[in-house]
Amino acid sequence: MELPSFDMILFLVIVGFAAAFIDSVVGGGGLIAVPALMFTGLPTNMVLGTNKLGGTLSSLTSTVSFLFSGKINGKLVLLLFPLSFIGSALGTYTIHLVPSTFLKPLVVGLLIVILIYTLLKKNWDGSGQQVRFTFVRGLATAVCAFALGFYDGFFGPGAGSFLLFLFLMLGFDFVGASANAKVLNFASNVASLASFFWLKSVHLGYGLPMGLAMIAGSIVGSQIAIRKGSKYVKPLFIGITAILIGKQIWDML
Repeated sequence: MELPSFDMILFLVIVGFAAAFIDSVVGGGGLIAVPALMFTGLPTNMVLGTNKLGGTLSSLTSTVSFLFSGKINGKLVLLLFPLSFIGSALGTYTIHLVPSTFLKPLVVGLLIVILIYTLLKKNWDGSGQQVRFTFVRGLATAVCAFALGFYDGFFGPGAGSFLLFLFLMLGFDFVGASANAKVLNFASNVASLASFFWLKSVHLGYGLPMGLAMIAGSIVGSQIAIRKGSKYVKPLFIGITAILIGKQIWDML
């Protein structure tokens, strides 16, 4: 394994902190971390696997922070956690069999719908009431958790936004939605990371220093979200979703 230079490590540490700061609240950290890892010269599969190491450490830290804040619905996420885990493992395996590029137009369309709906929705101000679960609603939520886990393992961009939006639709305010979404994001990250390790596609020399910086970024980001509330999370969610849309359109063109 190639030993990284000090300059590259310093660069990845700074970028990792910034990526995790954003990712801890609304997702989208890969928009920053993946291009930075590309500068190392690693092959694409190693870049994605190494990024997943940092993302897993980041989502774990955010989950713990939100857990202590009391923002996580433990009963609900315990039911959904294994579905996201299994979905992600299958998605990561599938990406080695089927190209994921055909998903980009669909992802762009869904992100645009989410962005418009969020801009028009006025009562997500931190006082929303959680919906009452019926059998159909519970089944739909379970399917979404599995499908988004599969998507995160298979393709990835926008997974954090989709998960956050799922919990918004269940009646959580922005901070609560972010907290519960991060638990499912952690589930999909762990499963995907295990798959990347099995495929020998993780560079520990780059991934561990960047991952440690991402732990720090996650602590700071999640604590600010908890203290500032929806007035901070909503604009960040809208901004990152808009950037995700722009990036996917740019990639397609």
